[in-house]
Amino acid sequence: MLKTELTKIMFLDIETVPQTADFSEISKELAHLWEDKFGTIHKRMPEKYSEETTAAEAFNQSAGIYAEFGKIVCISVGFIHFKEEEMHFRTKSFRGDDEKQILIDFSSLIYKFCTSKEHSFCGHNIKEFDIPYICRRMLINGLKLPSVINISGKKPWEISFYDTLELWKFGDYKNYTALKLLTAVFGIPTPKDDIDGSQVAMVYYKEKDIERIALYCQKDVIATAQVFLRLNGFDLINTENIQFL
Repeated sequence: MLKTELTKIMFLDIETVPQTADFSEISKELAHLWEDKFGTIHKRMPEKYSEETTAAEAFNQSAGIYAEFGKIVCISVGFIHFKEEEMHFRTKSFRGDDEKQILIDFSSLIYKFCTSKEHSFCGHNIKEFDIPYICRRMLINGLKLPSVINISGKKPWEISFYDTLELWKFGDYKNYTALKLLTAVFGIPTPKDDIDGSQVAMVYYKEKDIERIALYCQKDVIATAQVFLRLNGFDLINTENIQFL
């Protein structure tokens, strides 16, 4: 991969939460549908929840990872650029309570950035989570999908995504490796003040601190970019060359 190709990659990560602060606040129809889904999940993956876990507790814990029951509160992106041959990185976030506006702003950025087929996206588990989630929430919000992320019916070679999880698998599709583990094994320095992904809903609904969530999301974007660089034989970006917008 050439340095010029690095500048044509949009690194991204999203943060999601359940649609409401508590299970009791969703509509009766969605509550029944969640109970059905919870029952299916419990049968298929009994290890995911304890026997005592109720559907209401499971909703509050993990409904945010399902696009039908969750919503996006932050999309963070990042870009590599060079100054006198030295690598730099810029990162920014679209965040807030208005999910539709977040998605509209993100779509506008896609149309500005993806000016050719050479432009692509990179994320950790982006193919299985981030992009499908974004697409589903766009449709739910009545928005048109940018063609570059609408992968339905496309051939593998027509999809412009780099997935650091997939790259690390090397064809071992039963393996899942967390981004945090990859930064550890590669010796990539990461800040120690991050919140945990499982705390995002609490920070959003109870602390109402969207800026804390955005910063956490941006740090994951930076970590993804650093892992991608190591996987492709490049040096890491110096921390002093990372700009938060």
